[in-house]
Amino acid sequence: MDAYSEDLRKKIVEAVEKRGTPEAEAARLLGVGISSVKRYLAAAKAGRSHAPRKRPRKPKMDETAGRLFLEADPEERPPTTVPQGREFLRRVSSVQVSDSTLSRMLTRMGFSRKRRVGASALDGFLRKLGRR
Repeated sequence: MDAYSEDLRKKIVEAVEKRGTPEAEAARLLGVGISSVKRYLAAAKAGRSHAPRKRPRKPKMDETAGRLFLEADPEERPPTTVPQGREFLRRVSSVQVSDSTLSRMLTRMGFSRKRRVGASALDGFLRKLGRR
């Protein structure tokens, strides 16, 4: 849900403080909750801004850690599972992510979950048989 506009917040404070409208009536007339009215009044009395605050969010995962994981030499480090990749990232770059975060990051970077282990051996085998 989006925050109420700064203009609406000012109207609420004005209605209650300057016009003497009861808090419950102001809430009903302006279509907001009574708790919101009380919060805006307390902020106005404390001298704080009417502007909505930013929502607290976790910082976005930096994809450089994922690139470290993917650019490692495949000969040196064979294909791994997502939990093993997460542990590798933690050791190499001290970045801690969940399995689902690493999986989403790999998907965004264009990698699928399908394993291609043995595909080259199968191709070689089929060439020898003359089927490819």
